[in-house]
Amino acid sequence: MDDVNREGDMLAGVDGPEPAANRPPRALIESDRVEGTAVYDMAGERIGTVKRFLVDKRTGMAQYAEMAFGGFLGIGSHVYPLPWEMLDYEADKGGYVVDLTEDQLRDAPHHPDEDRRLVDDTYDVEIRQYFGLMRM
Repeated sequence: MDDVNREGDMLAGVDGPEPAANRPPRALIESDRVEGTAVYDMAGERIGTVKRFLVDKRTGMAQYAEMAFGGFLGIGSHVYPLPWEMLDYEADKGGYVVDLTEDQLRDAPHHPDEDRRLVDDTYDVEIRQYFGLMRM
């Protein structure tokens, strides 16, 4: 492999001079690796997966993780937009942890997965009020 390709691979986190197990974890992650990541409650129970995440077009910052929850084999599942600041990544679990119970999540604002509802200003307020996270 030439030096240019090796440097590109190292920057992308796919190659490096030492084995992956010996390298410190990186703060950045590719979007397709976030999608499908498990979400756990505080007791360590898996309560869903990240379906997709929403990014502010102007700032480039993630604002919401849409979590798939419920249904059977993806049929009848709903999407729950969780404000990004509610998620804590825990490397030992290989997923995100949220301080929510299944019951709290079940009552949270959500929509059928096939609707792909836009998080507009009105929906943003509804979601943030439910979780007690009003914007300043």
